[in-house]
Amino acid sequence: MLADPVDQRTLLTLADLDSEVARVQHAARSLPQHKVIADLMAARQRVTDELVASVTAVDDLGVAVRKAESDLVPVRARLERDQQRVSDGSISDGKVLRSLTEEVEHLKRRINSLEDDELELMGRLEDATAHRDKVAAQKAEIESRLRDEVAARDAAVKKLSQEAKDLAATRAPIAAKMPADLLALYEKLRASSGMGAALLRAGRCGGCQLQLTLSDLDSYRRAPADQVIRCAECDRILVRTAESGL
Repeated sequence: MLADPVDQRTLLTLADLDSEVARVQHAARSLPQHKVIADLMAARQRVTDELVASVTAVDDLGVAVRKAESDLVPVRARLERDQQRVSDGSISDGKVLRSLTEEVEHLKRRINSLEDDELELMGRLEDATAHRDKVAAQKAEIESRLRDEVAARDAAVKKLSQEAKDLAATRAPIAAKMPADLLALYEKLRASSGMGAALLRAGRCGGCQLQLTLSDLDSYRRAPADQVIRCAECDRILVRTAESGL
C-alpha cells in the first residue's frame, strides 16, 4: 500500500487520540466506586435479609406475648371468682370449701407460671425489637453510603464520558481527511491489537517496543517514503520520521 508520508504521520495523531480514548474508557471501567458499590449492594442484600428475619421474629414474639396475656385472662377471672366464693362464706360444706381452697392455690401457681412465661417472652421481644432496630439502622447507613457512592460514580462517569466525546470530536475531522484504504487498514489493526500505528524510533517499534533487526531496518530504509511499512514483529503500521534512525 502507498500513502502520502504526511497522511502516514497523521496516523500517529490518530493513534495518540485513540490511546487517550482507551485510557478514558479503562478509567471509567476501573473507577474504585464500582467495587465499593458492588460491596455495598451485597451488604445491603445481607442486611435486608437479616432485617426481614428480625421483623418476622418481632411479629411472632408479639403474637406470642399477646397470646400469653390472653391465656392469663380466664385464669385470673376464675381465681377471682373462686377467692370470692371462699371469702364470702357462701360455702358451708367443709369438703367443698377445702377443694375450692386447693383450687385457688393451684390457680395461683398456674398464674405465676403463665406470668413467668409472659415475662420471658416479653424479654425476648424486647431483645428482638432492639436487634430489629439495630439492623434497620445498619441498612439505612448502608443505603446512605450507597447513594453517595453512586452519585460519586455517576459524576466521574459523566466527566469521563464528556472527555471521550471531546476526544471523538477532535478525532472525527482528522479521520475524515485520511485516505479510505489507509484508514481502513489502521482501523483493522487497531481492532485486533488496540494500536493500529506506531512510530519507528531509533530502530525500535513504538507499538511492541521491540528492537528491530538490521535486516528489517535495512528494508525499511530502502522502502520509498510513500510505502506503508509494517512492523515485522507486531504487524502494526510503522511510521517513519527523522527519529526513526534510518
